[in-house]
Amino acid sequence: MLEGSIIARLERGGEKFEVFVDEDKAYNFKSGFKKDFSNVLSVDEIFKDAKKGDRQSEAELKKVFGTSDPVKVGEIIVKEGELQLTTERRRKLLEEKKAKIVSLISRNCVDPHTKAPHPPQRIESALDEVKFKVDLFKSVDKQMEEAVEKLREILPIKIENIKIAVKVDSQFAGKAFGILKEFGLEKSEYGSDGSLIGVCVFPAGLQDDFYNKMNKLTGGSVQTKVL
Repeated sequence: MLEGSIIARLERGGEKFEVFVDEDKAYNFKSGFKKDFSNVLSVDEIFKDAKKGDRQSEAELKKVFGTSDPVKVGEIIVKEGELQLTTERRRKLLEEKKAKIVSLISRNCVDPHTKAPHPPQRIESALDEVKFKVDLFKSVDKQMEEAVEKLREILPIKIENIKIAVKVDSQFAGKAFGILKEFGLEKSEYGSDGSLIGVCVFPAGLQDDFYNKMNKLTGGSVQTKVL
């Protein structure tokens, strides 16, 4: 095994095709974070059995992939095949992705009865209870939707946006405008007294964050109304 490398494997047409790849670059490419395939391969060779150093024939590569170019074939193997990540790396990546999914659900979803977001700890425990499986290579947004469907088996939960009208005194208007843009400012205008009036639309789970930031900026003088 090449130092710092892992094996990517694809089975097609009854044959195995393996390549040595840089673990970080291969994961980032397969996950969509890295757009180009440059420097993903550790060595420009396609193997039947990478550990044994048993190479695939050019004839077999052309038959299955239409080319014997190791970079082009390697890109297909990484995209469509399996990355043999180290156990520790896989565990860490799964934990990180699960945390992102939990955070996204907490920010975007509410209990339809109370209109309040579920705490992250409750969401994480519920995901464990429904045995939700995190996919390393599927987007967090897509998995959030799938997770919410599973959570509905045991939790009252729905994805919901909230619309809030807000008015900020003139002395806070400049800084407030930037914060309101973070929270989906749909329209805004300035009153005759210089106050900033606007309407924001954002995931209901971000309500606490919204109120905390606006109250901190204005010393509690901000005026809001849920529409």
